[in-house]
Amino acid sequence: MTAALLFDLDDTLVVEEAAAAATFEATARAAATRHDVDAARLAVGARARARELWHAAPTHPFCRRIGISSWEGMWCRFEGDGDDLRGLRRWAPEYRREAWRRALADQGVRDDALAEELGERFGTERRARHEVFADVPAALATAGVPLVLVTNGASCLQREKLAGSGLADHFDAVVVSGDLGTRKPDGSVFRHALSLVGAPASAAVMVGDNLVNDIEGAAAAGLVAVWINRSGDPCPDGVTAISTLAELSSVL
Repeated sequence: MTAALLFDLDDTLVVEEAAAAATFEATARAAATRHDVDAARLAVGARARARELWHAAPTHPFCRRIGISSWEGMWCRFEGDGDDLRGLRRWAPEYRREAWRRALADQGVRDDALAEELGERFGTERRARHEVFADVPAALATAGVPLVLVTNGASCLQREKLAGSGLADHFDAVVVSGDLGTRKPDGSVFRHALSLVGAPASAAVMVGDNLVNDIEGAAAAGLVAVWINRSGDPCPDGVTAISTLAELSSVL
């Protein structure tokens, strides 16, 4: 009998990567009203330039350790204590401005004021794009067991996403890697989540979209793991997969 259900957040319950792509596109379209630029190319370029800057920064080992992506860095407030968060908080405005400055320069545009404006606009555009997958509310409402959200990323941003999604009240506990200093697939993350609801690993189920972080990590920690495969990718041998959360009850 299932004693607890653990859910990943990004691209399991809420739309994440597609929302980021849409935000780059919307921000780039605003730039195209000011200069003769290819908005689609600018969106792709800004995302690539952001990744380039993110990976080269001295803060990257910390971000990798807890699982903050370059596009999340484009709108995260990096709230909290600790040298790493304080450093990211100081650097963030420059990072956002420089990503857009370089992407604009790739199309021959030199406009530092616009780059700074786009860096700030990105956060506004992204905060207007909290989207929950259609199958999520019913699955959470009818679960019938304690629910724990287990997500990688900066604590402030993941909690902001959860609040923006309107799903927070469904969960008995929330675990964010940024609060622990390590991320899924580390088994300690799953063990901590289970301790919050008093459930043994052998009677707990983890649902997520990432085969390494969610599925392999949970299975190694002794949980049952269910892969939510919304895109219809080939399923590895031995992995329990569903294409929609409406199918979850049939595999528990």
